Formats: sequence, structure tokens, C-alpha cells
Amino acid sequence: MTEQQHHDHSKHEHAGQHPAKHFDHSNHAQHGLPTAKASWLVAASATLHCLTGCAIGEILGLVIATAFGWGNTPSIAVAVVLAFFFGYLLTLLPLRRAGVGWGGSIKLALAADTASIIVMEIVDNGVMLAIPGAMEATLTSALFWISLALSLIIAFIITTPINKWIIGKGKGHAVVHAYHH
Repeated sequence: MTEQQHHDHSKHEHAGQHPAKHFDHSNHAQHGLPTAKASWLVAASATLHCLTGCAIGEILGLVIATAFGWGNTPSIAVAVVLAFFFGYLLTLLPLRRAGVGWGGSIKLALAADTASIIVMEIVDNGVMLAIPGAMEATLTSALFWISLALSLIIAFIITTPINKWIIGKGKGHAVVHAYHH
């Protein structure tokens, strides 16, 4: 094989393969560069992603707290910790599958989800505390499940426009958008 015929195929992208990419959208708006598309659909999708992690954490946390007979403060604390854990986990796993290293995946998950999860947890837990008897209701009570569903719906409604604004600034879920196939 001559030198002209031989070339390194490792430097080429082949059909179906996507190299791990990192896009820093943080300064795009300042420099006149386009930021991430901030449609309502994208914002709702990002919010639903966070809502899923939050709901898993909230439900598991409240199940644990109820099983141990804990009061409101430890119940909320364990639910919030687990909501953050599962919210971040649902971002980490696809990033790892996309070939992003652990350090990069953790940084991206923190950047993508922190603001959204904070807002969602404040709203979600605030609604649960505001509904009389919701925090004292047992897991077999309709009041508990209706209150939890209502709190998550309200959290979704309030967090979606916030995520739309954050994504439009090139932050939040915009930082992981490049890894979605």
C-alpha cells in the first residue's frame, strides 16, 4: 500500500457514530452568536425530564420517611436529596452513553439541572406543605397521592417558563442538548 493509499480511519466520523462534543453556550448571547433554541416544546421536554427525576426522588423519599415515621422536616430533606440524585442521574446516564467522561458528565448534569430542580423542589414541597393534611397523609391515602400529583403539576407549570428562559440564555438543558441524538 502506498503512502497516498494509506490514511488513518480513526480520524473520520462514520455513519451512525457521533463523537462526544462539548458546546459552551454560556457566552454566545454576549458575542452575537446564536443561543439554544428556546421553544416551549424544548422547555417542556427539559422540565418533564427534571420532573421525572424529582418525582422518583419525592415518592421514594416520602415512602422511606413514612416507613420510618419521620416528621415533615426529615421527610422533605430525604425527598429533596433523592430528587436531586435522580434528577442528576437521568442526565448523567445518557451523557455517559454518549462517551462523556465522569468528570464532564457530572459538570454537565450540574449545569443542566440544578436551577430547574431547585425551582421544582421549592414549588413541589411548598404545595405539599400548603395542602392541609397532605404531609401527614399515609401512602394509602387518596389525599397524599392527589396532593403529590397536584404539587408536581404546579411545579411543572411554574418551572417550564423558567427553563425556557434559561435555555434561551444557552444555559440549563441547552448545555446537554448537543449530546441528544
